[in-house]
Amino acid sequence: MPTLFLIPTLLADDTFHQVLPPRIRDVIEDTDTYFVENTRSARRFISGLKTSRVIDETTFFDLDKDTPPADTRRQIQELTERKRNAGVLSEAGCPGVADPGATLVGMAHTLGWRVEPLVGPSAILLALMASGLSGQSFVFHGYLPIDKQERIRTLRYLEKEAQQRQQTQIFMETPYRNDALFTDILASCQANTRLCVACNLTAPDAFVRTLTIREWKTQVPDLRKKPTVFLLL
Repeated sequence: MPTLFLIPTLLADDTFHQVLPPRIRDVIEDTDTYFVENTRSARRFISGLKTSRVIDETTFFDLDKDTPPADTRRQIQELTERKRNAGVLSEAGCPGVADPGATLVGMAHTLGWRVEPLVGPSAILLALMASGLSGQSFVFHGYLPIDKQERIRTLRYLEKEAQQRQQTQIFMETPYRNDALFTDILASCQANTRLCVACNLTAPDAFVRTLTIREWKTQVPDLRKKPTVFLLL
């Protein structure tokens, strides 16, 4: 049976040598078919590795949140019959974690594929590691509701869960809405609740800080257009 390689990508531009092990380059060089969240980003990532892989001879299948499962099932079934290996590339970080690649991985297991996760950066785990909050019990919630009132209700619920369970609550937002989310956190959570803000991880200007809500109110960071993970406890 073929192998499905789960290939982590960069969180920050021009950090190939800092965050990616040689194994990723080797796999990219030997693999000509990929399921990708964004074809343009995937092509740029592969080209940046400077392997002998010819981009125009490489096949890319779209795999985002809107991809019909039937399309993905048909594509991986064809690869199964041809005994062709394939890779999965997320837009950023690790495939299958807060990422539509999990759907494909489930199909691969059903068809008997060998699934190999490769080592690389995960914004969620890096943020948790650097937060100083509980790494024994934690939950990742993905994106919070866009509606302001629903988002505030969700934040208060997460804060309650954190306090009652002593469980780190992890979530994120699209970069252009970071400041609005941060404002709602300060307005909704109790003064002694701890909040970690992990921003632009692995980049030269990476920022990770854990403070109480009271302390954050006196030193508001600029999070505009910067990939950020938030952690509460």
